[in-house]
Amino acid sequence: MGNIKTDKIAVPIIIALSILIPIVVIILMYLPERYNIFGTQSGTFPFFHAVLNGSTALLLTIGYFFMSIKEYKWHRNVMIMAFVLSSVFLVSYVISKISNEPVPYGGDGALRYIYFFILITHIMLSAIIVPLVLFTMYRGLSGQYEKHARIARWTFPIWLYVAVTGVLVYLFMWPYY
Repeated sequence: MGNIKTDKIAVPIIIALSILIPIVVIILMYLPERYNIFGTQSGTFPFFHAVLNGSTALLLTIGYFFMSIKEYKWHRNVMIMAFVLSSVFLVSYVISKISNEPVPYGGDGALRYIYFFILITHIMLSAIIVPLVLFTMYRGLSGQYEKHARIARWTFPIWLYVAVTGVLVYLFMWPYY
């Protein structure tokens, strides 16, 4: 199914999105003023994000299981659901950055170091997960299964790590919202 014609369209779009999305998020994080579009309290978005991340992690695990037992239609459908939840997360995250001031972490001692290690690795890997997920989804949905499998070996553990650490960041921050 996948061919050079579709790659000429899809690959530049994936690359453009992979560059634009992190840039937009960074710009929104440093806005001089916030615009609370939905009138939410500061803890509303993070809880919703933790639910999305936890659900994504669960779906990724289920999708991996279906792949391992060669139930490829179920694998595809579950992974599409994980992608949809991650996309909802991304849109919601951008809205939250527009809406609320950042909340600083208030913990100290060893927990502070653990939190910042988790946060920094989460942020770094979330920046590279966008192209990985997009390329993995494209290769799978376009029938390029060998290329899909090669990139999915990297995408799956990184995407799962980002989803799980998203929940952990929320749990660390929960007392400060």
